[in-house]
Amino acid sequence: MVYSRGIRHGFMPFKPNQAHRMTAIIKNSLLEAQRALNQLLADEVGLSKIEDAANLLIQTLQNGGRIYSCGNGGSMCDAMHFAEELTGRYRKNRRGFAATAISDPGHMSCVANDFGYDHVFSRYVETHARPGDCLVALSTSGKSPNILNAARSAKAAGASVIALTGKRDSLLSALATIDVCTPGGEYADRVQELHIKVLHILIESIERALCPELY
Repeated sequence: MVYSRGIRHGFMPFKPNQAHRMTAIIKNSLLEAQRALNQLLADEVGLSKIEDAANLLIQTLQNGGRIYSCGNGGSMCDAMHFAEELTGRYRKNRRGFAATAISDPGHMSCVANDFGYDHVFSRYVETHARPGDCLVALSTSGKSPNILNAARSAKAAGASVIALTGKRDSLLSALATIDVCTPGGEYADRVQELHIKVLHILIESIERALCPELY
């Protein structure tokens, strides 16, 4: 039985035709995600870019550098998720890795108020990034002004830039040391689903290289 939430009486069954439509929506969403993943699996250039990004992050940490990450909206959540699984843990206990998501509300509200929202990430990068560090910049469109500014600031500081995008040959792609582009369909949600998969692969790759005893 499929249920909907009634306004006054809690949960109540969908009518048969409504339940069928809901099932179709669920299946279609999963099929879209499957197609996007299969497309990435068949993209040899894209897979090699993921490998390049993993090697760059490994090298960054081996050389004593730090990793920064940033994004807007859902991409900020992914940037935070990426950083916390590096500083905390992914699958098993091990030492923490130097990673920070640019998401502090005090910093962001201050900079947005004083300089404008387009500078909330770049101001942080200007302050903290050093040569040998790496910025992981997430933008499904590849054209968010504050992400572009962050990439420019990272390059000016001598840091490398890994871009996670959803559109090929974007403005962010042109600024990146490595551009991991994962087109997922018409909407950003499919791209974000691929981004989180890529981020998990990057974390696992770092662990396998720097903490091989875990595997």
